[in-house]
Amino acid sequence: MNQNRLFVGNLSYQTGETDLQDYFSQAGIVTSINVLFDKVTGKSRGFAFVEFASAEEAGKAVEQFHNKEFQGRALTVNVAKPREERTQKWGGARSDAEGRRRY
Repeated sequence: MNQNRLFVGNLSYQTGETDLQDYFSQAGIVTSINVLFDKVTGKSRGFAFVEFASAEEAGKAVEQFHNKEFQGRALTVNVAKPREERTQKWGGARSDAEGRRRY
């Protein structure tokens, strides 16, 4: 698990990467920011990942910013967990051109 990478949740939908860069730089050197957007609407999903140069800086950011207000919302800030593999939502039996079930 990467101790340098933080999950930042409960963001305002207007929060951009520059806003997060400016804010989280108070805790240390920010090496990357990834705000996630909905594929269909193109709007922010309200969370991001912020990566620091060291685990110590990331830990300081968690202590400094978790449950603190930013742009009118109380942030959730913690060490990001590895992405879990998810099964496909589609699949299973299908019908062929004659309506027969195939597996």
